[in-house]
Amino acid sequence: MILQGNDPHCSPSFSFGHRLRRQAWNMVYVLLFRPSPRPFHAWRAFLLKLFGARLGKGVHVYPRAKVWAPWNLELGDHVGIADGTTLYNMALIRIGRYSVVSQGAHLCGGSHDYNSRNFQLYAKPIVLGEHVWVCADAFVSLGVCIADGVVVGARSLVTKSITQPWTVHAGHPARQIRLRTHHLQESTS
Repeated sequence: MILQGNDPHCSPSFSFGHRLRRQAWNMVYVLLFRPSPRPFHAWRAFLLKLFGARLGKGVHVYPRAKVWAPWNLELGDHVGIADGTTLYNMALIRIGRYSVVSQGAHLCGGSHDYNSRNFQLYAKPIVLGEHVWVCADAFVSLGVCIADGVVVGARSLVTKSITQPWTVHAGHPARQIRLRTHHLQESTS
């Protein structure tokens, strides 16, 4: 998918086939996905699946969510992707069941090697566990895995994986600020 050793100043970073596929998706996004009414979640899921997304049941992807490459998207059952979210999935983005990515959040699966002569583009997957909430305007960087039940606070920056489940993280960079206890109360009741 990503060409190696190219000169990004005068040549593309992706193969012709990939660029063609992206243009087809961009046209479908602009003409059919983006203008669809908010409650038409099944329609948008159909369009994403048409381009290779793997989606569970009850997925709600809102019309102003930006998905860079549907073929690199995997959403579990009952996942919500809000308006204004950016899923820059140059590599796989996998989001577990019952997770929510809120307005303005950015999951960024690609970057550049600023030490390479050609500013080489590269990508790494992002994996969110189940029951994860990425709050409004948070940024999750490439290669990050987030454990089940984690909340990433609004406007937080996540550059490293979060391995402790059922915790709340916030800040720049995000750090653990508390535990989530709701799941503990349910399991002891």
